[in-house]
Amino acid sequence: MCGRYSRSRPLKVIAQLWLPEALRTVPAKDPGPHYNIPPGVDIPVFRSDEEGRAELAMPRWGFRPRWADESAPKPINARSEKVATSPWFQEAFAHRRCLVPADGWFEWREGPSSKQPYYITLAEEDPDPGMLFAGIWEPTPDGERAVCAILTQPARGPLTQIHPRQPVVLDPESRRDWLDPERVDREAVREAARPLDVERLRSWPVSTRVNRPAHDEPAVREAVEV
Repeated sequence: MCGRYSRSRPLKVIAQLWLPEALRTVPAKDPGPHYNIPPGVDIPVFRSDEEGRAELAMPRWGFRPRWADESAPKPINARSEKVATSPWFQEAFAHRRCLVPADGWFEWREGPSSKQPYYITLAEEDPDPGMLFAGIWEPTPDGERAVCAILTQPARGPLTQIHPRQPVVLDPESRRDWLDPERVDREAVREAARPLDVERLRSWPVSTRVNRPAHDEPAVREAVEV
C-alpha cells in the first residue's frame, strides 16, 4: 500500500523538469517541503486541464466519488488490478488520472512484536531527481475541491520483503501518456502505466518517529540499525 510519503523538492523545479506547461499553475509559495505526508491532507498532483494541458492541483488525499454520500469511506489507495472495473474508481481511471510527485514512500514491515518502518526511494546515483506515483482524482459534488487516491500494485523484487504491496511508480517517460485525456480505453490506459524499473529503488529501516505525522523533518528518512 502507500499510506505515507515524502516530497521535498520545490514544485517549480519538478514542473520545470517534467511538465513545463504546468508552471503557470504552480503557486508562488510552495506548500512544502514535507517529509512525512499522511492521508487526509491536500497534496500536490499534476493532472490535465479541460484543454489537455498539464496543471498543478491540490486535492485531498482520500477518494470518494461524487455520487457517494458523506458517510461513505474515503480510501487513500486504489488497487491497480481492480481500478478499471470497480464502480468506485472506474470513471476516474478512464477520465481523471494524475501524477503524484514524491521523493519516496514509507512502508511498515511486520515483525514478531511490532512493525518496523522502511523508507523506499531512488538510488543515490539515479539520474532522476524524484519519482511519480500514478493517481486518480475526483471533483467534490460542489465542484470547489477535489479528492484523490494513489494506485497500488503487488510489490516487486526486493520490496516484497518489506510489504506485499507498493504504489504504482511510473517511469517518468510515460508521464504524458498517463495524463493523456484521449486515453479512455482500459487497455490503452494500462499501456500508459509503464512502471519504473524496481532495480532503481533502494530501501532502508528508519526510526519509528515516522509513525507520527507531526514528525515532519528530514530525519525521519535517515537509516537506523535494527
